[in-house]
Amino acid sequence: MTALSHATYIAGRHTKALIRQPWYIVASLAQPLIWLLLFAQLFKSVADLPGFPTDSYIAYLAPGVILMTAMFSNSWNGMGLLDDMESGVLDRLLTSPVHRSAILTGVNIQQTLSLAIQALILTGLAIWLGARFEGGVLGLAVLGLVSILLGAGFGGISMGTALSIRQRESVIGMNQLLVLPGVFLSTAFMPASLLPGWIATVAKYNPVDWAAVAAQEALLSTTPNWGIVMGRVGLLAIFSTATVLLGTGSFRSYQRSI
Repeated sequence: MTALSHATYIAGRHTKALIRQPWYIVASLAQPLIWLLLFAQLFKSVADLPGFPTDSYIAYLAPGVILMTAMFSNSWNGMGLLDDMESGVLDRLLTSPVHRSAILTGVNIQQTLSLAIQALILTGLAIWLGARFEGGVLGLAVLGLVSILLGAGFGGISMGTALSIRQRESVIGMNQLLVLPGVFLSTAFMPASLLPGWIATVAKYNPVDWAAVAAQEALLSTTPNWGIVMGRVGLLAIFSTATVLLGTGSFRSYQRSI
């Protein structure tokens, strides 16, 4: 069996657990819905400022909320891995021929399925509230792709932390350290022209900003600059691959501890 088939098997295991507890998707939508509904009203007038890229703040906000949802969901992947450690499931997997990378990739695949459902609901709500996405289906596809890559990157960090430190508090602390600061140090909620100079500078090196720029360019423009889009997608692919590889390397640290 290949690493891909192993990952598919692991994803199937986690998907069955999700099907048994579908309320998880509903519960995980609570926070993004609050952000989408309240922030869209709170900062509605921002779209009237000179330099704002669209005349509808909710159209600008919706991709950022979906990206944040991908980050939040995948940042908890390490908690599931800790559950597998405590139950002995992970030890049994490590004694089998399963590829180490497939254990992490399988979780990310399952999270992608969950994210797809959440993104469809959030996008539908944004359109119902008046958002218009000039990029159409192709723009939405780009949003889906960068959400998956960004989520996989943060999932790799979360699982690598769980394997290396093996403490729930550490995974929770890593989430708090990376997710919200990552969002606010980007153009997910505000264009670069309206950000303080130092935040705009930091954003250039922030994977969240890479995803936001690619999604906004593809979704909000009638004639997207595909060079910008593909450049950011490439950076995100490097980021997600690197974090999954680092997470896979963390298995050595875990195995030395048992």
